[in-house]
Amino acid sequence: MCTRYYVELSPELRPYVEAASRTPLKAKMVSVLGKKFKAEGEIRPTDMAAVIAPGRDGKQAVFPMVWGYHITGIDHPVVNARVESAKDKTSFAVDWARHRCIVPASYYFEWEHIKRPDGTVKTGQKYAIQPRNATVTYLAGLYRIEEERGLKYPVFTVLTREPGEILSKIHNRMPVILPEDAIGDWIKPDADPGRIVSEALTDMDMVVETAR
Repeated sequence: MCTRYYVELSPELRPYVEAASRTPLKAKMVSVLGKKFKAEGEIRPTDMAAVIAPGRDGKQAVFPMVWGYHITGIDHPVVNARVESAKDKTSFAVDWARHRCIVPASYYFEWEHIKRPDGTVKTGQKYAIQPRNATVTYLAGLYRIEEERGLKYPVFTVLTREPGEILSKIHNRMPVILPEDAIGDWIKPDADPGRIVSEALTDMDMVVETAR
């Protein structure tokens, strides 16, 4: 799963954050939706943050987007989609084929899941996780346009997959994380997402997250 990630205003991430913050769309979303744009810190579901996606000219651009799809019949924002089945799900199939994005982060958080003797699961340590020897974590996602009070605005969901060997010790899912050189291909509407997903990174560094 991926239900929290963290953005530091590092030299690598600052340009994305500043580009999204400067857009006229950001000002409209703040006004109409009543949300703050999260430039840094811990990003949670329903927050507005910087996301990489193709612009109208097809070139790479950065937009403010809200984390979570609103899907009929589900009473909470859908913040994750399983990469194995996204292309077959009504809620995600079109976006899998045409609307793919990248969520730039410093790292993401995961909580250790510990199975009790009775089969129930309790939550353990919180870990900060990022690709080994990296300072930026590029989360692969999908996006679509929703509407509220007359404003059309983009929302995103993060794709998840089975974890690599190290992460499997704490959780049975992890986000799809792509190398930086795959960003351009991933967001192209006519690209083959199945092929690009095969490049996803699974070798991660993780440390216990301490209170800030």
